[in-house]
Amino acid sequence: MVQHILVKGRVQGVGFRWFVHREAAELGLAGWVRNTDSGHVEIVASGSKEQLAELEQAVRKGSRGSRVDSVIQSDLADTEAAGLGPFTIEGAW
Repeated sequence: MVQHILVKGRVQGVGFRWFVHREAAELGLAGWVRNTDSGHVEIVASGSKEQLAELEQAVRKGSRGSRVDSVIQSDLADTEAAGLGPFTIEGAW
């Protein structure tokens, strides 16, 4: 299963991508997280339904210092998983 998650709120400049990376890696998910130009955080993650539900729950709670106003989740085609490797942070450097 592959999901796209867009997180809106105060989620840039507060370590949110690192928080998502840690949560996703602990869950064994493949995929990535990155900031968007519009001030949101975008996530693409692949794993079991249960793993993705745990990630979404963690994202809704947010990291210390963040404020999550909304989470928009959508399922992607399973073929999208083919290009995903171990969970990474894009644009972190």
